[in-house]
Amino acid sequence: MSKISIIGTGFSGLSAAAYLSKAGHEVHVFEKNASPGGRARQLKTVNGYNFDMGPSWYWMPEIFERFFNDFDLRVTDMYDLKLLNPSFEVVFENKETLKIPSDFTELLELFESIEEGSGLQLQKFMAEAQYKYEAGMENLVYLPGISIMEFANSKIIKGAIRLQVFSSFSKHLRKYFSNPRLIALMEFPVLFLGAMPQDTPALYSLMNYAGLKLGTWYPKGGFGVVIEAILKVSTDAGATFHFNSAVEKIDIENNLATAVWVNGKRIESDIIIAAADYHHVESSLLPARYRNYSNEYWAKKTFAPSCLIYYIGLRKRIKNIRHHTLFFEEELLQHSLEIYKDPKWPTKPLFYVCCPTQSDNTIAPFGHESLFLLMPLAPGISDNEAVREKYFAIMIRRLQDQIGEELEPFIDFKQSYCVDDFISDYNSYKGNAYGLANTLMQTALLKPKIRNKKVCNLFYAGQLTVPGPGVPPALISGKLAAEQALKHLKNSIHETVI
Repeated sequence: MSKISIIGTGFSGLSAAAYLSKAGHEVHVFEKNASPGGRARQLKTVNGYNFDMGPSWYWMPEIFERFFNDFDLRVTDMYDLKLLNPSFEVVFENKETLKIPSDFTELLELFESIEEGSGLQLQKFMAEAQYKYEAGMENLVYLPGISIMEFANSKIIKGAIRLQVFSSFSKHLRKYFSNPRLIALMEFPVLFLGAMPQDTPALYSLMNYAGLKLGTWYPKGGFGVVIEAILKVSTDAGATFHFNSAVEKIDIENNLATAVWVNGKRIESDIIIAAADYHHVESSLLPARYRNYSNEYWAKKTFAPSCLIYYIGLRKRIKNIRHHTLFFEEELLQHSLEIYKDPKWPTKPLFYVCCPTQSDNTIAPFGHESLFLLMPLAPGISDNEAVREKYFAIMIRRLQDQIGEELEPFIDFKQSYCVDDFISDYNSYKGNAYGLANTLMQTALLKPKIRNKKVCNLFYAGQLTVPGPGVPPALISGKLAAEQALKHLKNSIHETVI
């Protein structure tokens, strides 16, 4: 049995803890905050609200199922899952709305009603996207991205052209659709999770398949119940969790990580998995000579957005709102430019509203409503309370105007979260919320490595390494890091025997 230290209890850290504990090792997980989940923590208020602080879109349900299956469990053993219908709603100019149905036949009809011929085009687009999703999941996403030889198998080589790694998502999309509303609908996952659509490989149309074909789901109780479920899997397997326990330093001796320092105490370790912010681990916990990447390397990377979030409790229920609503009355391109090309607070922002109490009465007091307002932002921009409030006023006014109800007089809880909070709570590089953007030069092998090049028993997990940003990739990242750690231990034992 080896002693393994894991830094961070986001999805990747919890996942790694579960797999390594199952393999029979002594696993200790250190979390700087008071509760598990990382960005998926929950905010529980004294007046009865329970907010998901981060992830709110439950996509790719089979990835969660696959995780629990690895422990002889099913999702239904752990929490209740509901398919949302409509999946979400999009608000365009002049209060025009599109309700996106969960049924694909109805979605085809919706597209056809907007642009003649687009129903058939959507079928063709989704056939390609389905191939990318299935081939990508099977042959790309579950690879550790250490060597190019991982990709030298016949399935990947034969399918390389169809995967469209070197094509632009924006150009690919416009081969199928010309209506600006349909294009905005299809591009939104790229804005919220990645990069400018023209800089994103067409490979990522797989996200459209995941969201529009596989459905948008909701775990009753919020994403916190998913965290609790994975935490239970880990603790049942034997992992020990330490909260309010920030790792301060990693000791290196003869190119081996030997210990972590936590609250002034040295804790010996045979393996370390850093599931905290990759840049923070390298720049603050490691001596410079043992880092994979320099500060100049990180400065040149394209990061996915940060965001301004408001958690709002209302002492009333709302009639004209859905679980997920995207406010796209303004131009998508302009907001994208102000995230990725000309970083600034947006001139005419797009934003997203989550109202989970439309699906779940257990997360707010009876007769009350829970809201989560999110506006994507350029990472690294200046952040203060005055500018937060300026944009809250913009978002709440547009929301009230759309639903035809006053909300501000009924607010009985309000808390913001923005760039400075991401830095403070998660040591997030430039306060990014989602990790690295999904650009061509930051895909698969070209992402920061899961393994330290100079310290053979130090591994990384999370949104800044493979497979990338999002909750399902984080689950997979933890598994990949655990597999690399187990491989290292196996090789070390073999070398010792020889």
